[in-house]
Amino acid sequence: MPRDNKTPLIQKIAKQASTTFKGLKSSANGDNTLAADQESELLSLVTAVRAADLKIVPRKTKPSSGAAGLQSPPVAYMHICETEVFSMGVFLLKSGASIPLHDHPGMNGMLKVLYGKVSVRCFDKLEDNLTLSTVPPQFEPPLTPVETSSLRRSVLRSVCEYSENSGPCLLTPLRDNLHQIDTVDGPVAFLDILAPPYNPDDGRDCHYYKVLQTVAEEETDGKSNEEEQGEEKEKEEETWLLEIPQPEDFWCGAEPYPGPAVSF
Repeated sequence: MPRDNKTPLIQKIAKQASTTFKGLKSSANGDNTLAADQESELLSLVTAVRAADLKIVPRKTKPSSGAAGLQSPPVAYMHICETEVFSMGVFLLKSGASIPLHDHPGMNGMLKVLYGKVSVRCFDKLEDNLTLSTVPPQFEPPLTPVETSSLRRSVLRSVCEYSENSGPCLLTPLRDNLHQIDTVDGPVAFLDILAPPYNPDDGRDCHYYKVLQTVAEEETDGKSNEEEQGEEKEKEEETWLLEIPQPEDFWCGAEPYPGPAVSF
């Protein structure tokens, strides 16, 4: 069979993403399980993509200063395409920028670094709502009743770094769904695929969180590294998250996508 060398790689990715994610339940509580063979083909294509395939030129580190630096968004988004099945685009992060801890309700996702390096911290929610039998620990400073209602018990699953030579970072509706993305030593661009796309009317809206420290955690700060490592081996690190409004120091601008057009 002759090789298809004329179709741009991003078009192949879009076509495979549509095939891979088609038919998934769109409910925020749906079990969006992917077919292994379809997911494997998509992973192979996404792993191969580079900045040059999208005509994106890596940007140099330019420290922000003055009024202009304050007004310029720390993150920009290049829209490539969106259907009812999935959305795809490129995020551009300035050096030192972060995408705060956030979730993707009922969604699958792939993040592939095009240039630079990111650190990704992934969390899973352990329960959506507190019950009378779930007594929150003491926090410092103490929480208000309204804040207590926005508490979520979670577990820190992983902290990993990704570069252009890494495979994609994956998330599912139930695994690694909450994550924070931080640049490492310079600006970053990454391809982002979400399936299905965000849709507040269908229960898929983005929520932001911050990690809370309990009084008990503060009391363990003086423990030796050996003691802390021993405790971590016993169980994954459970923590408390507080749902918050979008942080004031984070906002996302828009930039035109310079790469090959995607069509269906």
